[in-house]
Amino acid sequence: MYIVFVVAGQVVATLLGRQYYDKGGKSKWLAALVQVAAFPILIPFYFFSPAPLKNPTKTSNNIINTKTPPVTRIAAVYLSLGLLVAVDCYLYSVGLQYLPVSTYSLICASQLAFNALFSYFLNSQKFTPFIVNSLVLLTLSSTLLVWTGNSSSSGSKVSRGKYIIGFLCTVGASALFGLVLSLTQLSFQKVIKKQTFTAVMDMIIYQLTVATAAILVGFFASGEWKELKGEMKGYELGGVSYVMNLVWTAVSWQIFAIGAVGLIFEVSSLFSNAISAMGLPVVPVLAVIFFHDKMDVIKVIALILAIWGFVSFIYQHYLDDAQESENQKEVELKQ
Repeated sequence: MYIVFVVAGQVVATLLGRQYYDKGGKSKWLAALVQVAAFPILIPFYFFSPAPLKNPTKTSNNIINTKTPPVTRIAAVYLSLGLLVAVDCYLYSVGLQYLPVSTYSLICASQLAFNALFSYFLNSQKFTPFIVNSLVLLTLSSTLLVWTGNSSSSGSKVSRGKYIIGFLCTVGASALFGLVLSLTQLSFQKVIKKQTFTAVMDMIIYQLTVATAAILVGFFASGEWKELKGEMKGYELGGVSYVMNLVWTAVSWQIFAIGAVGLIFEVSSLFSNAISAMGLPVVPVLAVIFFHDKMDVIKVIALILAIWGFVSFIYQHYLDDAQESENQKEVELKQ
């Protein structure tokens, strides 16, 4: 169920975000805001937390519970990560505005490679042959897309300069997303020192609260709010569709967040990111159907490389899980 939430939420939100721009939307800050602003939807899940772990001293990620750290340290973690999320959302919104959605989603797949790279330096993640293979394939997949142009036939042609800006912003956003995940895991290990369901929910809710506040500051400071009335009137599908697009984009991102939280708690943050990245190749196929994006040879090759990279990464995760299960069985037999 969590996997369905992650994949469906991300795919729907991405397509709706592209539709916003295609039909007359122009506000990058508003597009960034809808990625985080619906976080209050997550609050009721505090009351439906999973059953506690059988071993109360350790979590599934081997983070030992100790006394609560100083509030100032936790606040600093939430503040810094929230600001990074705000920047990340803005970069993603710029990329989605200037790139065909098929190109955008394929570049976003590189977030998995960035996450693995940052995890190596920050979280002691080991580089196995399958992980290295995944890194190389996902990097090649994104690099190939530099040589494609704006192949969208939906009427949203942009200049080569804006295409490059969109490409760089999307790569930067993917890198920043991978960094945020690694820093979040590091925060659990070094600062919070526990990974209960409540702790995970606190991390996400407070991150999104800070991110929402930061994006709102940018939204009003940029003056884009003054243009919303005219933007709504000029929206090709009408004012009601304009509002519904923004509402359902926000809801879809929170459905994605619900699934991501569940996977983080049930498995790991790395696996949650892998599943979210796995859904990205679905978007180019749907983009051809709904937005008439052209899938040229380079995009097809990039898609194949991305899928190969996902499979390699998921297989390594399967091997790790199998080894961990075997180790646990050996420990239980010795006891």
